[in-house]
Amino acid sequence: MADEERDGVPLSSLDSPLGDGLGVTKRALVDHLDAVADRLVPLLAGRPLSVMRVRPGQVPFMQRNVARAPDWVRTVPVWAESAHREVHQVLCDDRRTLLWLANQRAVEFHVPFLPVGSHEPTGLVLDLDPPDGADFSAVVAVARLARQALEEVGLAGAVKTSGSSGLHVVVPVHGSPVDDVAAATRALAQRAAQLDVDIATTAFLKEERGGRVFVDSTRSGTGTVVAAYSPRVRPGLPVSAPVDWTDLDAVRPGDVTVTTGAERLGDWSALLPAPQELPADLVAEGRSIPVARVQAMHEGRRRARARRAAGSG
Repeated sequence: MADEERDGVPLSSLDSPLGDGLGVTKRALVDHLDAVADRLVPLLAGRPLSVMRVRPGQVPFMQRNVARAPDWVRTVPVWAESAHREVHQVLCDDRRTLLWLANQRAVEFHVPFLPVGSHEPTGLVLDLDPPDGADFSAVVAVARLARQALEEVGLAGAVKTSGSSGLHVVVPVHGSPVDDVAAATRALAQRAAQLDVDIATTAFLKEERGGRVFVDSTRSGTGTVVAAYSPRVRPGLPVSAPVDWTDLDAVRPGDVTVTTGAERLGDWSALLPAPQELPADLVAEGRSIPVARVQAMHEGRRRARARRAAGSG
């Protein structure tokens, strides 16, 4: 039986724990998503949605395929390479759909830069991932390197917390196909890391990072990134929060949560620069840089062969 109804969506079990070890109720999630709906929905609309859901007594799980939903929830068929089949992903185009997802205990909202029906991504992201135990100031320092790398090629970006331990530097773009955007992202990541190799790296394998912040270029193109204002499956449900560049030194992971977020979150759309064209020489530079995941896969196979050879000797 529903506890209450909003926008025609029955909401149930609002005062029960949202999930194991999270320390918040389901109501806290619903209230947060409802409070930011006017800012969050435009970031999700028209993009195949992947959500991280939680249930008490179960391990959190990523859901892309939605088998059952009300007839007013829009979905789009998408070929899932990993599953080798077509799946149906939600298009969260309105507050009503967002509330329905909240009632399903959908906590994290991940979207691609590629809208449905388009072949041109609307942005790229440098995902800055610190090593375990690192002070957040290291991530802030690498974010500034990323900003410098952007400025050196005539581009601009905005920054937000990941909602976990890192930062996302997002660059709105237009006029380039997926492969070109992915190439430009690799070039920017490498440029940023080379500005200070003592604190930043593009090494995909953790054992090769040497305690440095990883500048991850692999989430652009057809990859996804957690949306601004989205909670994360962490104790207290911290939120991916927009940050003005001038305020970056005062930011700490977990500062903004679903219980404090609505009044502390800025306007992501106001912080984002207008979409920009990617310089052709930056794209060409990126084409010569191997895709990090592919390079890591080949390196893993090479090491496995070496181990087998050593064992047989």
